[in-house]
Amino acid sequence: MTVCMAPCPVVFDLDGTLIDSAPDIHACVNAVLTQHGVAPLTLDRVRSFVGGGVEVLWARIASATGLDAEQRRDMMASFMVRYHDATRLTRLFPGVTEALGALADRGHPLGICTNKPLGPTHAVLDHFGIRQIFGVVIGGDSLPEKKPDPAPLRAAFAALGADPAAPQALYVGDSEFDATCAAAVPVPFLIYSRGYRLTPIDQLPHRAVFDDFAHLPGLIEAHAAA
Repeated sequence: MTVCMAPCPVVFDLDGTLIDSAPDIHACVNAVLTQHGVAPLTLDRVRSFVGGGVEVLWARIASATGLDAEQRRDMMASFMVRYHDATRLTRLFPGVTEALGALADRGHPLGICTNKPLGPTHAVLDHFGIRQIFGVVIGGDSLPEKKPDPAPLRAAFAALGADPAAPQALYVGDSEFDATCAAAVPVPFLIYSRGYRLTPIDQLPHRAVFDDFAHLPGLIEAHAAA
């Protein structure tokens, strides 16, 4: 049960939840593959590899294209040079800015917990002018652990003033990594159904599902007191 006497901290995943970054990631990946004489991958294929961080992304690319360990290491380094400030093709999902503003106006401490490296995370938040709304930003390289390990999410909640051992808080995400991480903390998980998830929603632990950010503030108010 999550009962908050004050507005609950709400932490968000980033890629596939607040932003559609797959087109930029796809462009960076294919630029590197082409440079090394490897056939490019489709957007849908690359999107299906997103969520576990850069190492998981390139492990999946290597498996799909037959790269050896040395090629994978070199290509991942080239990718990071491009990825650090890749924002041209990235978009906020519709209604995100308004939903974040409504939650902030209601006093909810807001944070980010993503497997995206911190540098690219800051770059994209700055690009959209929303970095200042978040009291904490935990990236994929902020801690030794990444999601689905619960440590990054617990750190985000603790930074927002919640008890890291038993946070009275909510997590919003889109993927299997997010659902498993929230369950491990544990905190209620709200899942955005238009993200990068591959598993059917009914097979993932979640408190609620939404496909429109206009509905999120109301969902959070309802489930914070549930």
